[in-house]
Amino acid sequence: MDRNIFDEKLKEIILKDKWIIDGNYGRTLEMRIQACEAIFLLDFPVEECLAGAKSRIGKQRVDMPWIETEFDEEFRQWIIDFPKKELPMVYELLDRYKGEKSIYVFHSRADIDDYLLKTFG
Repeated sequence: MDRNIFDEKLKEIILKDKWIIDGNYGRTLEMRIQACEAIFLLDFPVEECLAGAKSRIGKQRVDMPWIETEFDEEFRQWIIDFPKKELPMVYELLDRYKGEKSIYVFHSRADIDDYLLKTFG
């Protein structure tokens, strides 16, 4: 999808009263942070992220119009490099907005389970 079309569709979404966006689109991250109320960052270990991506190969996904048949090497490397190349910028943005937004950082699925149990019983 063309970046301009993507950005226009994203702007339409964030102008709505309620929305959830999942994904690591660094180019538009600050735009999304500015428009949201809460941020949930899943800062999981690389091994867990690789295992999750690998487990989705061959499965139909509602967020993708195709089924991946193999682990794309470029995507695999992006996951491996994410903590050094992308994550510092994410944390920098979160730090910039920490007084304005509700920010939740989870380092494991157990952290998420604990949060959900405490929040929703």
